[in-house]
Parts: sequence; C-alpha cells; structure tokens
Amino acid sequence: MTALTLDVDDARLYYELRGSGPLVVLAGAPMDADSFAPLADLLATDHTVLTTDPRGINRSPLDNPDQDSTPALRAGDLAALIKQVGAGPAIAFGSSGGAVSVLALAQHHPDAVSTVIAHEPPLLHLLDDRAEQFALSAELRATYLAGDRVGAWRKFLALSNLQMPPEVFEAVFTGEQEAQAAADERFFFTHEMGLSVSWQPDLGALRNGPVHIVVGIGDASADQLCERTSTALATGLSVTPTRFPGGHTGFVEDPAAFEPVLRAVLTGR
Repeated sequence: MTALTLDVDDARLYYELRGSGPLVVLAGAPMDADSFAPLADLLATDHTVLTTDPRGINRSPLDNPDQDSTPALRAGDLAALIKQVGAGPAIAFGSSGGAVSVLALAQHHPDAVSTVIAHEPPLLHLLDDRAEQFALSAELRATYLAGDRVGAWRKFLALSNLQMPPEVFEAVFTGEQEAQAAADERFFFTHEMGLSVSWQPDLGALRNGPVHIVVGIGDASADQLCERTSTALATGLSVTPTRFPGGHTGFVEDPAAFEPVLRAVLTGR
C-alpha cells in the first residue's frame, strides 16, 4: 500500500493505492480509507485499488473546517484523484454516503468512470414519505448539535431501522472518544449527513448517460431505510438491484464474503 496526498482548491486529500491492473475506487462518506482496507487488499491481487478519506474526515483536512461536504464536491474530489492516478476511467464502488458520492461522480464527471456501484445510498427524496423522513433526519441532527450524542445515535438507528444489541450500543456510543473520531463524527452530523440524504439525483441523466449504474443492496438489509431508498433508485433507473452479502456495512463485517460478489460485478460476470 502506498499512502499519498493530493492538494485541491480547498482541501488536502489523503488516498491510498494498492495493487496493479484496472482501477477500482472504493469510497465512503464518512467512512475513511481504513474501513475499506481489508476489501481493498483482496481486490488488489489484480486491480489497482484507490481508497481515500473523504474531505473533512480524518487525514483529509479542509482549508475551512466549517465548509460543508456536498456530494458534488466529493464527486469532484474523486474525479481529481482518478485523474491524478492516470488510470481511468475507473469503476467506482461507494457505500452509504459514498454511494451518493459515486452517483454524483457519474452525473457530473461521466468521463472519469465507466461503472459506478451505488451500495445502499440514503436518498430520501426518492421516498413517498420523504417529508416525514426529512423531519426525522433533521431532528436527530439537532439532537446531536444540542449535545446529546447518545440520543442522536439512538434516533439515527431508529430512522435507519438498524438493529444493535444494547451492550454493543453502550460500548460504541457511551465510552470515551478519541479526539479525531469525535471531530469526524461532529463533521458528519454538522456538515455532511444532511447534504447527502437530501441530494436529488438526475435520474434521467443517470439512466441515459454513458456510465453503467449498478444499485447494490445488502441481503440482510430487509425493511431498512437504505433498502427502501436503494429499491426506489433502482426503479427510477430501470435496473435490477444486485444483492450483496451482509447488511449496510457488509463489506466491513465480512470482506471475504463480499469480495466475490463485487468482483463478479467488476468483471461483468
């Protein structure tokens, strides 16, 4: 693995490269490069794999720490990284907020990618009950900004319909945080989450554009919010969703099970 940085107009982007072969980008938001490292190692046997910390997170500082992280800005960052590596057009896999980023990449920088794989993007505009979902999302962010971190995460899990055993929740969300983790979390709630869930894709442009779009859904994500948004996206794009092992973060929980399905998509099998 080679760790590098790229200066853009308003940030310094940290990224990592592994392997050799066709270029694959693995993108999250707010997940950073570390979250994708095990999956990247598996793919790097026959691909060049680019992972990155998204703007404002961990090792990718902004010139203005109070600047918002929009999907369009993150898409521009990914396009700049692909150009820097010089091995495009790439195949870009994004999960959650990163799935929003790669959809924006396909929409705004179609020359940079041949295929994007959007795994469970939380696009609330696509839902029939969008007004209720937007209100709940705004409420949980307000709860966090009012100083109730635990309450905000309880509302986040409830909105997403994600289940977490009480003892795991206590261990993850009630203990002492490292300074960087706390800063990244605050940036997510303050400057990133709301702009990701409120992004409106141009379904016509994506459907009729040159970039092949794959919509991914975890096979353990039944009845969760991101299954609903991803199903709505697939319907809007007239594509059949691809089922991946695990849930919303299946690529983290069991990368060895996730990798063969992703590899099949990468090679068109």
